[in-house]
Amino acid sequence: MAANIGADIAIANDPDADRCAVAIPTAGGWRTLRGDEVGILLADHLMRRGVRGTYATTIVSSSLLRAMCAARGMPYAETLTGFKWIVRAAADDLRYGYEEALGYCVAPGHVRDKDGITAALLVAELAAGLKAELRTLADRLDELAAEFGVYATDQISVRVQELSAIDAAMTRLRAHPPASLLDQPVTSFEDLAPGADVVVIRTGFSRVVVRPSGTEPKLKAYLEIVEPVRIAPTTAEGAGRRRGVEEVAGARERATGALASLRAEVSLALGL
Repeated sequence: MAANIGADIAIANDPDADRCAVAIPTAGGWRTLRGDEVGILLADHLMRRGVRGTYATTIVSSSLLRAMCAARGMPYAETLTGFKWIVRAAADDLRYGYEEALGYCVAPGHVRDKDGITAALLVAELAAGLKAELRTLADRLDELAAEFGVYATDQISVRVQELSAIDAAMTRLRAHPPASLLDQPVTSFEDLAPGADVVVIRTGFSRVVVRPSGTEPKLKAYLEIVEPVRIAPTTAEGAGRRRGVEEVAGARERATGALASLRAEVSLALGL
């Protein structure tokens, strides 16, 4: 429908309207934005509008929000998965919260939970403002990548017939943690048990969070690659902008390749 009417963006809510999905046109058709991409766009929009307070997300969402808050002097909170934790991240100071599974709390004074309707309105406001400047959501994502680097995320989700298979995989991972990922040494192996059945593995530029699903017979691994974007300075504004776009595209391509390799390594470590 979006393609037929020449829409700038497509927005969809699920049947109870607590989640919001966004798609954008590309050279080859349309692309659905990841939850982390929408989450970062909305956080950036609120910050640039001057909305101050705590910005919160979960341990399985992109760590880009942490970097943005640090750079812009905003309080940041990171919680376990689920909005019951996100909305408790700041008792009186929560201004925004999101999780990668398409949940956004953009107006906690009105709805202190994930809400797809207010999120859709804010997406439309952001897209309209960018269009007035002859820019798009994709342009803003590239600008953020040029500023902070490419934060690329992906997920492994494995459905099992017996829940014991999940327990076996988590036990195997805890007993034999990987010493390296993508030829980089593991810098930290954080086990959140017994409080939460979650393992967090980090290297210098990657992160893996492994946990059982809380609602389905699935084991999930959340993958993240951080790829820096190095843009050489230039005195020509137009040339600098083109070079920036090219460097972001190259960083995205490298991150995509690294994610594919990381997926294979993590699957092996989990015995999947």
